Amino acid sequence: MPQRVAIETWDPEYGAPLGGLTETEAEPEIDPGVEAAPADWRPIRPDAGPAPSRLVFVDGVRRTEAHAWIEEEPEAPRQGILASCAAGATVVEERARVAHIEVRRCLFAPGNPQPFRTRAGEYRPGGVAGEGADALSAALQEELGALEIEVAGRVGAAELIVVDGPLYGRAHLPRTVGYIKTHRVRYLDGVAGAAETVAALEPGERTPVFRFRTSWTRNSWYARLPGPRTHAWSGIVRLESAADAPPVPQTPANFLALPPEQAALDTAAAVIIPVPIDSTTSFRSGARYGPAAIIAA
Repeated sequence: MPQRVAIETWDPEYGAPLGGLTETEAEPEIDPGVEAAPADWRPIRPDAGPAPSRLVFVDGVRRTEAHAWIEEEPEAPRQGILASCAAGATVVEERARVAHIEVRRCLFAPGNPQPFRTRAGEYRPGGVAGEGADALSAALQEELGALEIEVAGRVGAAELIVVDGPLYGRAHLPRTVGYIKTHRVRYLDGVAGAAETVAALEPGERTPVFRFRTSWTRNSWYARLPGPRTHAWSGIVRLESAADAPPVPQTPANFLALPPEQAALDTAAAVIIPVPIDSTTSFRSGARYGPAAIIAA
């Protein structure tokens, strides 16, 4: 029998008509001694180094547009959601520009839902292994994470990629850090002196790196951003990287990564000038990214 989709009449912000239990993350195991012994924790002001020649920010957003019931006789009705998610990348070179934007609409439901077509567009099917609001929300979040990974993979070579939120599912991306603004868990409360170190951070300073494990392991640290301080955690963000990520070498941003004494303009016998240009491209643009990709390789 063809699929029939019945839309709930109330606003999805009021929640689903049937709820479920919220899965909680396992208690984290903390190793505060990755960079400094706990007794030696102090705010760290990183040395000023050259700015990345190509910096990428990746962010995404998700929205549940409607709760629905999927009916396909002889099966019992199944709870689902109509949702959309979008991800984009901003590339910062000499200036910031939006490089990629991707939008998806999905119908999530247990089993094997069919595509759902509307005048506004088509919702691609997304099968969900479990039932209930939590399983549907997790499926939407997984779709958003996959879309962010896809967008991050399209931006080309970059010295640093910053993704909004935890690095879960994206730790394989090279030179990538997760950027967390909302602190649902204060991981260092059980470490003597660590919370005081966070509170003592000045703008531009960070804590020593620590490592923690829940369902996966990563390195993390706190930093304070510039801005007015109204309480101890004003401007505090947490960043994380893959636990096995190798250190990023601080190489000069020029062809062949020549040291400054070999790359001085006044003593150079030859000068290579990168010229990012696409104005004569007749088939597919992207040639303007070539010089930066060669330098970063």
